[in-house]
Amino acid sequence: MIADEIQSGLARSGKMLACDWEGVRPDVVILGKALGGGVIPVSAVLADKDVMLCIRPGEHGSTFGGNPLASAVAIASLDVIQEEKLAERSAHLGEELLCQLVKIKEEFPKYVKEVRGRGLFTAVEFNSKSLFPVSAYDICLKMKERGVLAKPTHDTIVRLTPPLCMSRDEVKEGSKVLHDVLELDLPNMQKAKPKDSPTTATICDRCGRNLYDPSDRAL
Repeated sequence: MIADEIQSGLARSGKMLACDWEGVRPDVVILGKALGGGVIPVSAVLADKDVMLCIRPGEHGSTFGGNPLASAVAIASLDVIQEEKLAERSAHLGEELLCQLVKIKEEFPKYVKEVRGRGLFTAVEFNSKSLFPVSAYDICLKMKERGVLAKPTHDTIVRLTPPLCMSRDEVKEGSKVLHDVLELDLPNMQKAKPKDSPTTATICDRCGRNLYDPSDRAL
């Protein structure tokens, strides 16, 4: 079992590793992103000896493998995560963020289909029929104008993954921005955007498949 924890690992989900929620111990764990602490790109593959020693000297090469600076940054990053209890902080702040997103869903049930998440790893899924012709990308652009960066996924999902060091006030500010976009900006966006305008195709970054369904244009 290989656990890809590049995005979900290192306290992002409210535990050190997201697979800790399931109580499993993978044979291999892949880490990156947060491992570099925002200082330098670092990635790592973790496994027990019975797995690692299957690769013999000369069978595997890496251009930047064994980088001493990257290794020192990774160790310092792990120390900060443990010493500042960022996993616990992510869990507590994540509960607050999810509660605020649930309130937004209750206020805008026509547009918000579901909110979900663990720790500070959350997402808001919109109803494509009621949101049309606006997309999640359009929502993110409006959020950016109001001071909050978010990532669209599959045209109908806004992913919120704020920094683990953010304050409670910043959590509230971020959710308020989403609320204001739905309340103040969305009606005007739907009126301004032609319903017969072509929708930009969304290409899956893993399989390369076109995720846009042309039949949605008839909704």
